[in-house]
Amino acid sequence: MTGHKTSLPFGDGPGDGPDDGPGDATTARATISADAIVTSWNEGARRLLGHLPSEVVGQRAAALLAEEVSPADVRAVAALPRWSGTLTLRHRDGRPVRVRLLAHRGEPAADGPGDWLLVSPLPEPEAEEAGEVGETGAVEEEAEDAALLALASQQAPCPVAVYDRMLRLRRINDQMAEVIGLPENEIRGLRLSEIGGVLESEELERHMVEVLRTGERRDVETFRRVGAESRAHAWSARLAPLKAPDGEVRGICLAAHDITEQYLARQRLLLLSESSVRIGTTLDVTRTAQELADVGVPGLADFVSVDLLARLGQDEGVEGVEAFAEPPPGPLTSPVVLRRVARQSVLPGAPEAVIKLGEVGTYPEFSPQATSLAVGRPSIHRVTDPVFRLWTAKSPALADMLRTYGLHSMMSVPIRARGITLGVATFSRHTRPDPFTHDDVLLAEEITTRAAVCLDNARRFTRERDTALALQRSLLPQTLPRPTALDVAFRYQPAGPYAGVGGDWFDVIPLSGARVALVVGDVVGHGIQASATMGRLRTAVRTLADVDLPPDELLTHLDDLVIHLSAEGAVSAPSGDLAPSEDMSPAGDVGATCLYAVYDPVARRCTLARAGHPPPVLVAPDGTVSPVQVPAGPPLGVGGLPFEAVEFEMPKDTVLALYTDGLIGGRGRDLDEGLTALTGALAGLSPSLGAGPSPEAGPSLGAGPSPEAGPSLEAGCDSVLRTLLPEQGAPDDVALLLARTRGLDASRVATWDVPDDPALVAQARRDVTDQLMAWGLEEAVFTTELVVSELVTNAMRHATAPIQLRLIYDHTLICEVSDGSNTAPHLRRARVFDEGGRGLLLVAQLSLRWGSRHSATGKTIWAEQALPSSGS
Repeated sequence: MTGHKTSLPFGDGPGDGPDDGPGDATTARATISADAIVTSWNEGARRLLGHLPSEVVGQRAAALLAEEVSPADVRAVAALPRWSGTLTLRHRDGRPVRVRLLAHRGEPAADGPGDWLLVSPLPEPEAEEAGEVGETGAVEEEAEDAALLALASQQAPCPVAVYDRMLRLRRINDQMAEVIGLPENEIRGLRLSEIGGVLESEELERHMVEVLRTGERRDVETFRRVGAESRAHAWSARLAPLKAPDGEVRGICLAAHDITEQYLARQRLLLLSESSVRIGTTLDVTRTAQELADVGVPGLADFVSVDLLARLGQDEGVEGVEAFAEPPPGPLTSPVVLRRVARQSVLPGAPEAVIKLGEVGTYPEFSPQATSLAVGRPSIHRVTDPVFRLWTAKSPALADMLRTYGLHSMMSVPIRARGITLGVATFSRHTRPDPFTHDDVLLAEEITTRAAVCLDNARRFTRERDTALALQRSLLPQTLPRPTALDVAFRYQPAGPYAGVGGDWFDVIPLSGARVALVVGDVVGHGIQASATMGRLRTAVRTLADVDLPPDELLTHLDDLVIHLSAEGAVSAPSGDLAPSEDMSPAGDVGATCLYAVYDPVARRCTLARAGHPPPVLVAPDGTVSPVQVPAGPPLGVGGLPFEAVEFEMPKDTVLALYTDGLIGGRGRDLDEGLTALTGALAGLSPSLGAGPSPEAGPSLGAGPSPEAGPSLEAGCDSVLRTLLPEQGAPDDVALLLARTRGLDASRVATWDVPDDPALVAQARRDVTDQLMAWGLEEAVFTTELVVSELVTNAMRHATAPIQLRLIYDHTLICEVSDGSNTAPHLRRARVFDEGGRGLLLVAQLSLRWGSRHSATGKTIWAEQALPSSGS
């Protein structure tokens, strides 16, 4: 070459090919169709073989070959997308020319395979024109190649370093020196771990040792701040062995590529994917907010806080907050009052928090939180912004926190879902030196948006569940009566937060003659529909109990009611777009179980029947615990099958335990195993147990005894729940009712057999008067005589023998007259001149309440009177 000339990859003369441009003569290029016809021929091809385009284009390509090519070779090449090799072609002057070719198959055409593009390099035009294509030209070409190689090694676009077999640094290029921050002459001969520069670590040196040992290259990625860098970068280091011609590894070439942007983008995608898995695992608002804060640290921020509107209540976790209300739509006006519900930090205990969990903070209108909530978009602020000067002037605690921990960048993202604003998430950095970027805003906004939907779902679920619980609570007994015959304690514990409210219920119903009815029932299913059905059945049981039906007859009437409710639900079931919600039991599918027991403290006997309900458990005074053997009966709603009642003795200090299947079905037990566990838990309920109320009473709804319940029953309720229920809450509602018999002293009961003779009514009045005087109830004599006279007279006139009169001195004075007739008495309005018909009306006016009940041998008419204030 005679001089230096900068040339472009194209020349300066036109060609004949489709891609010809200026200087196309530096490369020989031609195109050949699929049927081997030359379709283009450029200037470089003319220089190589001497043929003019007009002499070649349109001719068969085989005419250019100076050697024989077999058809099999042609077919093999035709099937390839690309071919390279050497062919002998014929020059225009007839001499053979050995040519190195590269052939590319073009894109297929509509009518067949694509054309072939053939290219071949030519000697540089300057050298060819000067006649320097001989040995001297080759030497100069090699020298220029070496110069280009040296320039490339120093000015390569990526950092490069060369290490020998002892892992000592031999060469680095300019890019590597810039990254390390030291010139080559100051670090030459040092090991990588001694330089303290890019990618230095013992782990990387171990990879280099493996490259020397195996002769295979390795790729290593790292993220750190190195050398003179002001912030951390992600690097991909490729370790390649440097081999001598004999294959011996003589050193290692380390080429580093800055992949920070790709690394950060990958980390953002991973964090976004992680957020979709970690956020919204429950329908608990506080838990969901904490999951949002946990996801943000440390992947996005050093400190994250989640604040919700103070008007919104919280689920469990924040004390003293009312139930959730519906947030108002639209932007929020400043200042904004928010409650801190979650936080997370890279520092233990989150000391950066100015507002503690559960506390309410007021954010001024210029604060990042209020600004983002007002405009409905995220905002980024540096601590040097004017708003921080205003804010710290109003909040000394904030100013102290900024000085202590060096917080330098803050990002506030509104928490919005379904058109309403729930609160704000605040992301802060203090240990990471780099501020938030636009990509960080997009990531935080996406994560917060997903969390906002989960928070709104949890809020709505909490509101609906609170509504259902309020309904359920209103349908259950708020307080229990205080019968003289029994000490009663109970627990009602709703199912876990995600099972939905159930239809379990219990009741204690005072009956005539100082008797008490104990009821426990369970409606199939969960939700508001089950609670509503439970309320209807409980009301029906109380109504039927007032009629004083025996347990088996009461369950028969209750079974008919459930059948009617099922039929009524099936007829009124919505269809089409008005399908019932998930929280509703299927229409027409009403079922329930029930156990009904009646305890008579005078006879100290109990009669009970059950409809598909678990059997009660009896704790005898001597501490023996056993289930009561009573026929199960069909569940309510089956119809057509009878119920059977059993009667057994219950002496004083006997405990009867009634419950629903949610109590014995927890912790993966079947009902038989649960019943065994229950009998074991009740073993301590003997009269000798005198422990006070347990301090570990669970969070049961409506928990509490009747005011006169013994402390042992309270302790027993707590012990049973702790023993049988899992700590995280039962999967079904649980009702537990414990009743200890007290009996009625024989001195408080007086009974007389009355002969069927009207002349002996006066004797009955005298007997009653004597007994009342003995009890010290002188003030009740007059009224009681009138009641006894009317009831005994009616029995003699309208019924049959035997006739019996009984007085019971309980918390009321009860007068009972029994006879052998099944005719039910009823009130009627007597006309002016009627001589009778006023007896029962008089009894009703003189008594608190009155009624009748039937037995196997007749009926009993009873009346209760309030005790005189001077009565003992």
